[in-house]
Amino acid sequence: MNGSSRILVIPLAAAAISSPAYAIVYLSVEQAQQLMFAGQTLTPVPLRLSAGDITAIERDCGVKVYPGSLRVWQAVDGYFFTDSVIGKHDLINYAVAVSGDGKIRQVEILEYREAYGGEVRNAHWRSQFVGRHHGDPVRIGHDIQNISGATLSSEHLTDGIRRLLATYAIAIAGK
Repeated sequence: MNGSSRILVIPLAAAAISSPAYAIVYLSVEQAQQLMFAGQTLTPVPLRLSAGDITAIERDCGVKVYPGSLRVWQAVDGYFFTDSVIGKHDLINYAVAVSGDGKIRQVEILEYREAYGGEVRNAHWRSQFVGRHHGDPVRIGHDIQNISGATLSSEHLTDGIRRLLATYAIAIAGK
């Protein structure tokens, strides 16, 4: 190894040590499905959003739609959704159970990759969404409490859930 390559290796090794990767998988999709719809067989629902659907959803909820991130399954008594939102820097994968009448039954964090802000996994914070449906105000700092130290994670999850409720109302229940 010549002198110039050693100089390059030392900073790279220091960078690898100082930037740990955080990725905690709390639940798989299958585990979340069984937790939220115990004993039921869930059927995948193809979700094809038209340009008109996307425009209507974005107008309704005020949040950008990223086609392809939302997946849907139908249960006997509701729907199961998985989605992802950006935390501060990395994705947060989450699942939401919606009852047949369009109300949120449960919210679970599937995978969290950020170094900070994992408090969004707190059951008390997630319980704020239970019973909410399309048309309810679902806004951080108003009817959904923010989490100090997890501001962006809680804000983006709240936005994602509001987008999910609009998607349910417009592209699933409305069809």
